[in-house]
Amino acid sequence: MNQKVLATLEYYKIREFLSAKTTTEMGQNLANHLVPSQDYDLICENLAQTKEGADILRLKGGIPLANLETVTPQLKRLKIGAVLNGKELAAIGKILRSTSEIRRFFKEITTPEVPLPTLNQLLIRLESLPELTKVLNLSLEDDGYVRDEASPLLRSLRRQISGTEDEIRQRLVSFTKGSQAKYLTNAVVTMRDDRYVIPVKTEYKKHFGGMVHDQSASGATVFVEPKAIVELNNRLRQQQAKEHEEILRVLRELSQAVAPYTEEIDQNMRILGQLDFVNAKARYAADLKATQPELSAENDIYLRQVWHPLLDAKKAVKNDLAIGKDYKAIVITGPNTGGKTITLKTLGLIQLMGQSGLFIPAGEHSRIGVFTEIFADIGDEQSIEQSLSTFSSHMVNIVEILKHVDDKSLVLFDELGAGTDPQEGAALAISILDAVGAKGSYVVATTHYPELKAYGFERPETINASMEFDVETLQPTYRLLLGIPGRSNALEISLRLGLDTMVVEAARQLTSQSSQDLNEMIADLVEKRHTAEEEAISLNKYLTEAEKLHNDLRKAYNNFVSQRDSLLNQAKAKANEIVENTRKQTADVISDLHKMQQSAGNGVKENELIDAKTRLNKLEQPIHLQKNKVLQRAKAKKIFKEGDEVLVKSYGQRGTLMKKVGNHVWEVQIGILKMKLDEADLEKIAEEKPQKTVNRASVKRSRSVRTSASLDLRGKRYEEAMNEVDRYIDEAIMAGFPSVTIIHGKGTGALRKGITEYLQSNRAVKHFEYAPPNAGGNGATIVSFK
Repeated sequence: MNQKVLATLEYYKIREFLSAKTTTEMGQNLANHLVPSQDYDLICENLAQTKEGADILRLKGGIPLANLETVTPQLKRLKIGAVLNGKELAAIGKILRSTSEIRRFFKEITTPEVPLPTLNQLLIRLESLPELTKVLNLSLEDDGYVRDEASPLLRSLRRQISGTEDEIRQRLVSFTKGSQAKYLTNAVVTMRDDRYVIPVKTEYKKHFGGMVHDQSASGATVFVEPKAIVELNNRLRQQQAKEHEEILRVLRELSQAVAPYTEEIDQNMRILGQLDFVNAKARYAADLKATQPELSAENDIYLRQVWHPLLDAKKAVKNDLAIGKDYKAIVITGPNTGGKTITLKTLGLIQLMGQSGLFIPAGEHSRIGVFTEIFADIGDEQSIEQSLSTFSSHMVNIVEILKHVDDKSLVLFDELGAGTDPQEGAALAISILDAVGAKGSYVVATTHYPELKAYGFERPETINASMEFDVETLQPTYRLLLGIPGRSNALEISLRLGLDTMVVEAARQLTSQSSQDLNEMIADLVEKRHTAEEEAISLNKYLTEAEKLHNDLRKAYNNFVSQRDSLLNQAKAKANEIVENTRKQTADVISDLHKMQQSAGNGVKENELIDAKTRLNKLEQPIHLQKNKVLQRAKAKKIFKEGDEVLVKSYGQRGTLMKKVGNHVWEVQIGILKMKLDEADLEKIAEEKPQKTVNRASVKRSRSVRTSASLDLRGKRYEEAMNEVDRYIDEAIMAGFPSVTIIHGKGTGALRKGITEYLQSNRAVKHFEYAPPNAGGNGATIVSFK
C-alpha cells in the first residue's frame, strides 16, 4: 500500500492508538510497523485473531502479559559466545516465565465454548523450557541482581561481607559517641571511594590516624578512614572482589546454559509480541466499540452505520455506505462543510483498518473488500517550492494515480476538477472518471459541478449521492443520501440570510430553467426519500417484533415436539415392558390353575382360588394420586371395630373383622377362611345389607375353565349377544372376578345401549364405564362387581 495514502487518510494515528495499548516492546514494534495487507487469507487470519482476542478480553479481561523487552541483541551476542550481564539474562528469564504463564492461561480458558483455534496455532509453537526457566528465576531478580541462591559460595561471601560491614560500622559508630564526637563535624558514618569513613574537622584530621579520602567544598571537613578500621576496610574490599568474581562465574554459566536455546527463545519472544499485539487490537476495538467486518473477495462493500474512527462515536453522524455490487462509482455532490471529505476519508480509512486485521467502527455484518491499492487525492496540496497551484498539484497527483490503477484499486477524489474554469473543470472531471472506470477501478468522487449530476444518471455502474443540508436551519446534517444528487441551495440560503427578495428573484430569473427543474426534481427526491425512510423505520420495527415472536414460537414449538416425542417414546417403552411382564405372570397363574385342576380332580379349594386371584390382582398397575394431607388425616381417623366390612387389599377380597389380636392386627373372615392381617392391608367399606351367602368348598372346573376376564361380542346378533352377556356376568361373579371387560364394538350403538341398560338393572354390578382410549374406548365396557 502506498505511503502517501496512509498519511492522507491519517492511518498513522490509528497505529499510535494501537501502540499505546501494548505492554511489550515486541507488541509495540508490531503496532508501529502495521500496514494493510492485500492477501485475502492473511486478512481473514488477522481478523480471526482479533475476534479471539476480543473474546478473551470480554471473558477474562485480556491476555495477561508482563512488560517485556526485546532480547534480539542479547540472543545475537549469545550465538557468538558472549557473556550477558544480569539484567540481560533477567530479561530472557522474564520471557521464559511469561511463556509458561501464557501456556497455562490458554489451557485454562480454552473450552468447547471458547475454542480459540487461530491463537492456539501460535501457542503450539511456544517452547516453555521449564528447567532453564527455573534456573534463571532462582539465580536472578527481575532487575538483574544475582541472588544468593545462585551458588553456595556467593551466599557464603555475602554473609562474610555483611559481617565485616557490621563490624566496621560498629567501630566507626563508637567514634561518633562519647569524647571522640567533639572531633567530628557530624556524628554520621559515610563512604568515600567505596571505603567507610567519618567526617572530621580539618584541624583534627590527624587525630584518628589513617587516610584522608576527601574533603568538603568549604574545606572545613575532611573524610577520614581511621587507622583502626583500615584493615577491616581492606578485608571488605577483598571479600567484595571475590563476590564480583563469583557473580561473573555465575553469569558465565547462565549464559552458557541459555546459548543452546536462542532460536526457541527468539520464537517465544515473537509469539508473545504477536499475542500482545492481538490484545492491543482487542482493547482498541473495545474502546472504539468497533465490530468484526465480513470480508468480500468480490469487493462488495457495505458499511452499515459507519463513522470515522478519529471522531467521537457519541457525536459522529453515522451513515450507510455501499459500493461494488450494483455500482463501482459514486459521485457525491453537496455544499462545502457538508461532510463530503470526511465521507471519503471514512471509506478509505475503514478499508485500510479492515485490511490490517482491525475491527471497524460500523454496525455488525458490515462488509469490506480487498484492494491491492487505495489512492486518494484529498485536500489542498499547493506547493510553493515547486511553484504549483492548487489545480496543478491535484493534476500531478491524479496523473500518478492513473498510471497505477487497476481493477483491484479504490480511488478517492475530493473536489475533482476544482481550481480552474468550471466548464473545463467539469469536462476534465468527467474524462478522468471515465478513464478510471475504463480500468475497472472503484471510485468515489466529490464535486460541485452540476454536470456531474447528470453523469451519475447516464453512466453504467455509477450512482449519484449527496450530503443532506437543512435549509430551515442553514446547517448540514452530515447524512449521506445515496441515489440522490445534491441540489444548489445558494438562493434559499441568501434569502434566509436577509438578501433582498428582489435580488434573489432576479438571480432566479437568470438561472436556466433546466437548472431550476433539476433542483426541483432533487428537492422532490429528497422529500420522498424522507417519507420512505420513515416508513422503513416503522416497518422494520414491526418486522423485528414479528421475527422475535416467530422465533419464540418456533423455539417453543420445537421444545414441545421434542418433549412430546420423548415422553411418548418413554411411555411406549414402559407400556411394552408392563405388557411383557404381565403376559409372563399371567401365563404362570394359568399354568398353576391347570396344575391345581389336574391334582384336585373336579374342584379347586377356595383358598387356592383366592391366592390365584390375588396374584392376578397384583398384576394391575395402580395410578397413585399425589399425596393429599386432608385425605391422609381422614384415613388416620378411621377406627376399625368388630363386625366391620373391609376390603383386603393384598387379596382383593371382601371380609369381616372378627376380633383384634394385636396392636395393629385383626382376625378377618374371608369366606370360610380366617386370616390374621395388618390394618395397613385393610380398607373399611360402606355397610351393605347382608346377602345370603352360599359357602362352597370347591368350584366346578367345568364353569371356571370357560370363564375369562373379557367377553368379545363383536360380529354377533343383538339377541344372541344379550343372552351371552347375562350368562357371562353370572359366571364371572361365581369365578370371583372383581371386574371384567365386555367388548361390544362401536357399530350402530344398539348393542352398546342394550348392554348399558342391562348393567344398570343388575344388582350385582357395582360400577361400569367405557374402557380407556388406548384399550378400545367406547367400544368396550369395564364392569366392577360388588
